[in-house]
Amino acid sequence: MTAPPPRLSGRAVFVLVFLPFALGHYLSSLMRTVNATLAPQLVAALSLTPGQLGLLTSAYFFSFALVQLPVGMALDRWGPARVQLPMLMLAAAGALAFAGGHDFAQLLLARALIGLGLGGCFMSAVKAISTWIAPARLPSVQGYLIAVGGLGAASATLPVRLALRYTDWRGLFVWLAAAAAGTGLLIRLLAPAHPQTGTWRPATLAAMREVVCHPAFREAAQLVVVPHTVFFGMQGLWISRWLADVAHFSEEAVAYLLYLGMAAIIFGAIAVGMITEWAGRRGVRPLSVAAAGVALFIVVQLGFVCNWAPSYQLLSVLFTLVGTVTGIEYAIVAQSLPGALTGRGATCLNLMIFLGAFAVQAGFGALVGCWRPNIMQQYPAQAYRIAFAVLVLLQMPGLLFFLRRRWGRAAHSGKMELQSGSPAISPRMRDDYLSKRF
Repeated sequence: MTAPPPRLSGRAVFVLVFLPFALGHYLSSLMRTVNATLAPQLVAALSLTPGQLGLLTSAYFFSFALVQLPVGMALDRWGPARVQLPMLMLAAAGALAFAGGHDFAQLLLARALIGLGLGGCFMSAVKAISTWIAPARLPSVQGYLIAVGGLGAASATLPVRLALRYTDWRGLFVWLAAAAAGTGLLIRLLAPAHPQTGTWRPATLAAMREVVCHPAFREAAQLVVVPHTVFFGMQGLWISRWLADVAHFSEEAVAYLLYLGMAAIIFGAIAVGMITEWAGRRGVRPLSVAAAGVALFIVVQLGFVCNWAPSYQLLSVLFTLVGTVTGIEYAIVAQSLPGALTGRGATCLNLMIFLGAFAVQAGFGALVGCWRPNIMQQYPAQAYRIAFAVLVLLQMPGLLFFLRRRWGRAAHSGKMELQSGSPAISPRMRDDYLSKRF
């Protein structure tokens, strides 16, 4: 039997559940993105090539992905509050190691350690929210959570650049280490005990297969995972390099545009949650909202491929604003899976997303590095256009498969109507049925 969680007031849920776990997600997003602002300093200090810069920054994603399976199992067994304290202490140790690193290999290992420690921040927040928040409210509340992550990413731009007036990048990472340790202690002290969700099942391939084979998980992952990897892999590093190399903006202008772009995540995430709930009340599935968002996201990327010069600034902001729609898959999966599997559902998504983000971030740098830079160490626009075109080609199959399934369902419904001579079920009734089933 699954014991229902004890009742908490809305204020208690906000203070004891949402705020502490959202703070962890804020810190995770800040540390994931901060290398975009620090890139000029890191390149100058270590004489990094684009491939090395991409590998150094993407090491976070690789180690983040490696820890997803064990962390997801731990979340389902012990709950997010007990898991987050040791994880954030590990992230603090990684930040201190990064601050003290003196060559590429040391910084690479330290960056990977940071990713290991922060690997449970978003999953823990999703697990806690899905435990204490009504399912109907999940899209909007998770939109607020993603907005907090956007605030963390925005804090890694102009605020970090302002902080560099008073300290260097090494001192900055010492402060980040203290913040990680403090956040872990805060979560452990404030968050309520995780309710029992029945008999815990050990970490087996069969248990993970149960999640991966769920129809809603497969459908959401096929559509959204690749665009999500592109969003994470690009907005944390290569958008800033594109602004410097192709648009030829100064470091100050790049930092300001990064700030606007990351701030756009806040509004985009809240808007996606509200639109999804509004559409759901009208019989539109969340996956259909995601498909429309993915299509628009691909259109924005085509602007980079075509080198849409009229407004480089607008392109950079639209990339992060529209890209926030990719976070909707967490709400889709959380609504669809049994409570005992929500941690593993987020785990499987994170594993695919962050391995993909590692490949995107490192691979994009390797592609751009195939061209020679100019005397200012800026790479040509053609390099970026080709790299963006590769990303668009990778995202198209998922959207096309989704559209093919939708058209197939509509055609099958019309065929059944002709054969039976009775009215076919309406699209709204079909979508209501599917959303409840999946």
